Amino acid sequence: MLKAIYEPTIAALERAFVVHKLWRAADAKAFIAEVAPDVRVVVTNTTRGFARDEFAQFPKLELLACFGPYVELIDLSAASARNIVVTCTPDSTAEPVADLAMGLIVAVMRRISEADRFIRAGKWVDGVFPSGREVHGKSLGIVGFGRIGRELAKRAAGFDMTIGYHGPRRKSDVAYRYYDDLHAMAQEVDCLAVTCPLTDATRNLIDARILQALGPEGYLVNVARGPVVDESALVQALSNGTIAGAGLDVFRDEPRVPPELMRMDHVVLAPHMGTSTREIREERSRKLLADLDAFFAGRAPTYAVRM
Repeated sequence: MLKAIYEPTIAALERAFVVHKLWRAADAKAFIAEVAPDVRVVVTNTTRGFARDEFAQFPKLELLACFGPYVELIDLSAASARNIVVTCTPDSTAEPVADLAMGLIVAVMRRISEADRFIRAGKWVDGVFPSGREVHGKSLGIVGFGRIGRELAKRAAGFDMTIGYHGPRRKSDVAYRYYDDLHAMAQEVDCLAVTCPLTDATRNLIDARILQALGPEGYLVNVARGPVVDESALVQALSNGTIAGAGLDVFRDEPRVPPELMRMDHVVLAPHMGTSTREIREERSRKLLADLDAFFAGRAPTYAVRM
């Protein structure tokens, strides 16, 4: 195992297999050199992946199992060249990620995290907590209108928010206003929510220019990937009041979060927990274990990735 995953899944794996935990090794390189000659299966996850040069470290590797539905960070061509089977755990993550996005919108605009700290610090007896902003009736611009964006729109509609979206093309089945110009949308909305995938085209898509357009009364929420937002520009925009606040579930160099963000009261931080629900983790665990059982029994895994 390359990285820690859901603890009950690790426990189940340890009951059935010999499990080597790379993340606990003091010297990762030496640890791999020691155990790799006997390793037939590597378990990774969607944020860790498996790079081309890592395949050479595991001469007996037969199966690469990903705990999660996305395999973009796995070099599938290298796996195919070695005839290594790659599996994943497909599931529906749009709904819980949209739940979290809506929660971050409410939390940052109503200043919920700040209010919690205000009470815990004993400040309520000495004064009144500063007011936040209403969510009801405000406008929301969604960057990327795939499954997560659509689910977020449903939730925002429940708050009577005016909804617009930006993406590479207009959706023929969507009645919300489409902006082909992200800058124009940022100028018009109260909150900008980022739900698009990370690609070459979306890297640093939310830059200083977009943040300037969002303005001092605007809020940014990111539940996509950290590098979609120019993090340096965001820190500066939050520091100098260019925007009003931010709700962030993802960061450029996770799990390392810029200290400046951690010191800001008008920023709500979450540890990339959009898909971290018990229900999703248990579903992924069932699929991972079923595929490993099938593999070691000589059967084809159910959730093998086509390469």
